[in-house]
Amino acid sequence: MEDFFALIGSLIGEGIRLIVDLLTGLFTHADDAVDGLLNGLSGSLGISPSLLSLAILVLGLWMLWRGLRALMQRAIIATLFWWLLGLLVLGWLIN
Repeated sequence: MEDFFALIGSLIGEGIRLIVDLLTGLFTHADDAVDGLLNGLSGSLGISPSLLSLAILVLGLWMLWRGLRALMQRAIIATLFWWLLGLLVLGWLIN
């Protein structure tokens, strides 16, 4: 009877080990993919691949998006304001 429970314990242990190995491989490859994406994006824009630079990039793109939304609502002054602000932030970042 003891051998039976040892076999069950061994099978459960191997199953857990398989799941852990699969998840480790998945997250390792996902990390490599995100790292490659961020390095390629920052390299093509000529900015440093730091988290601060990428946050400023997202902020500038968000400002341009707000300008587009203001244009769709026919708010010309708000459109010009958001686009000017977004272009200033992106121009400062990419320069």
